[in-house]
Amino acid sequence: MITLVTGGTKCGKSGYAEKVLENFRGPKYYIATMNPVGDDADEIIARHRESRRNKNYITLECPRDVDKLDLPIGCGVLLECIGNLCANEMYVGGNIFRPSDKIISNLKSLGETASELVIVTNEVGCDGNSYSADLMAYVSEIAHINSRIAEFADNVVECVYGIPVALKGRLV
Repeated sequence: MITLVTGGTKCGKSGYAEKVLENFRGPKYYIATMNPVGDDADEIIARHRESRRNKNYITLECPRDVDKLDLPIGCGVLLECIGNLCANEMYVGGNIFRPSDKIISNLKSLGETASELVIVTNEVGCDGNSYSADLMAYVSEIAHINSRIAEFADNVVECVYGIPVALKGRLV
């Protein structure tokens, strides 16, 4: 089962994603893709770790190359988040490239390994503003990745002000 959870900033995506795996029996992995850079990175990471405390997740810090993770077949996986993963892959070594094929391939492999895969992403570019060419390329890449995940996901859920709305499939 693959579930894509999307929505805007601080809309309850992470909490809902954790709820999807709440009753999962077996090892649960939290793949944290955030590269701890920037003023608020430590605060965000601490908040997410606190929210997972006592929820039996094995946390794997993996800002890139999620295909290199050695996970047991049949596990539960929560990957947070596509926005970070895309940025980390896209701006490797100062070069800009389009990582969507790599990310989609890696996610499909995770989906074959995991019994339950929950992917958290962001709604970006919905504000109607124009940004630099580099930032617009990033926004476009995330949109492309999100639409491709939605195609093969069993469930697509948008969180709106803390309320999950099923766009495809079902709610937990």
